[in-house]
Amino acid sequence: MLFLLALGVLLAAPEPAFAHAATVGSTPAPGSVVGTSPTEVTVTFSESITPVSGRIQVIAPDGERISGLATARGAVLHIPVRTAKRPLGTYLISYRVISADSHPVGGAITFSVGAPSARPKAAETTGTHPSVQAAVPTLRFLGYGGLTLIVGPAMFLAFLWPRRRSRVGVTRLIRVGFGLVAVATLGSLGTQAQQGSGAALWQVSPGELADVATSQFGLTLIARLAVLSILFLLVPVPLYQRFLPAGRRPSVAPGRVQGILVLVLGAAGLATWPLTGHSIATPLPVVTVAVDVVHLATMALWLGGLITLLAFVLRGTDRRVLGVLLPVWSRWAALSVLWLAIAGSVQAVVEVGSVDALIRTGYGKLLLTKLGILIVVLGVAAVARRFVQRSNPGQGLRRTVGIEVLATVVILALSAVLVQVNPGRTAGAAAGAVTGNGVSETLTCPLYTLQFNIYPVELGEYNTVHAFLYTPEGKPLPPAEWEISTKLLDQDLEAVKEPLLGLDPPHHALGSVSFPLPGTYEIAFTIRVDDLNRATVKTTIKVPPATD
Repeated sequence: MLFLLALGVLLAAPEPAFAHAATVGSTPAPGSVVGTSPTEVTVTFSESITPVSGRIQVIAPDGERISGLATARGAVLHIPVRTAKRPLGTYLISYRVISADSHPVGGAITFSVGAPSARPKAAETTGTHPSVQAAVPTLRFLGYGGLTLIVGPAMFLAFLWPRRRSRVGVTRLIRVGFGLVAVATLGSLGTQAQQGSGAALWQVSPGELADVATSQFGLTLIARLAVLSILFLLVPVPLYQRFLPAGRRPSVAPGRVQGILVLVLGAAGLATWPLTGHSIATPLPVVTVAVDVVHLATMALWLGGLITLLAFVLRGTDRRVLGVLLPVWSRWAALSVLWLAIAGSVQAVVEVGSVDALIRTGYGKLLLTKLGILIVVLGVAAVARRFVQRSNPGQGLRRTVGIEVLATVVILALSAVLVQVNPGRTAGAAAGAVTGNGVSETLTCPLYTLQFNIYPVELGEYNTVHAFLYTPEGKPLPPAEWEISTKLLDQDLEAVKEPLLGLDPPHHALGSVSFPLPGTYEIAFTIRVDDLNRATVKTTIKVPPATD
């Protein structure tokens, strides 16, 4: 039932945005027109990136791929370009990279050499397959669930478990937790290549898996598996030593030494989650990784302890024993919630960045939802604390603990989605990210042929226009006068006229147009080729509404 509830939350949550590094510029600039084909193009991102092999290319106007092996230096992607006998027209830069927080970033940018032409098509997709979009947060949830089933039950078994109660059930629960973390980790290793390539979940080659295994992301997860294996062997010793008769306990207390080793390895294992997530890409990675470890540990202790209470301790344990155990657990839970709130607050400040981002971004809205549910859980926990103070907690305590477990499972599922959503701190970079959204067309009339490019096509005043004029036979034609006008067809407004500035070569002009409202605009070029001949050519373009 808990798994179905969590699965419902994962499916109902907004589709996660997998791109956590924004594209902030390129050379040549997006939509620009240059005189000659460059020998190298660069794309700049808001954080460090790693190229995805085989998914970065520059496509010429004739459809030929002309790019060499791409390399990354920090946040800048460098793509060498073969320039021999390259045609004039519009070129496409298609890229797919992995950002510092291990999430894929894909997109496309255009530039033109000489004059714009039809936009070439990329040979590969830059999106993420739906099967991968569903699998990634599900695996995250399974990993978090496994942590919960290890930490909470293990702490209960080590310090609070009733001596006369069977340990078989809770031991199996801990083993299930180890299994879930292992499955989730292997699943993450098996899906990282598809996140990079855009392929379906089942479309992965041995070579791609090998590349993932030798990457920083893969090595971190392999380290997690190694730590998990060691802990699986070490955990039983300190857990069960307290149940040995006094005469059989070792005098040197090797269990204590192994207990300390378990805590150290456990902290190292917990650190592998933030090292493959948002925390590693923040301005203060040491602080955010440490805070994330505390956040994970306290959440796992709290929720895992609640599950242990509900599934084992509250059922069949003597009332007098509960009278001793429950007050201790209540203090543990209160301390866990306190540190959870402190760690969560630090995370929120770093990841959200501003109050505006908290309200307007998808990350902020999910965080507010998670906070709202947490407040409800704390209210239920306060009721449960009152039951603990009674001599006979009874059915009321089991009911309130059950509600706490259900609500915290929802929080866990929201956390699995949250780590896939762009943090609020990146909203500014994402809003300023460059895209390939522009218009390139060729218009003809008996006097001339006009090739033009408008980039970007969006609301505002800074939409750059490049225009190139040719005779009907295709020879460059320097005009006597250029003019462009825009008119919003959806409303009864007058056309707005703007001059175009002639450049060198003389058949090239530059200007800008304004799109104050979304809708369909009529774009008209009026060109006087000499003292007696003037003609106007027209087309329409759609300007989309602004997006938050």
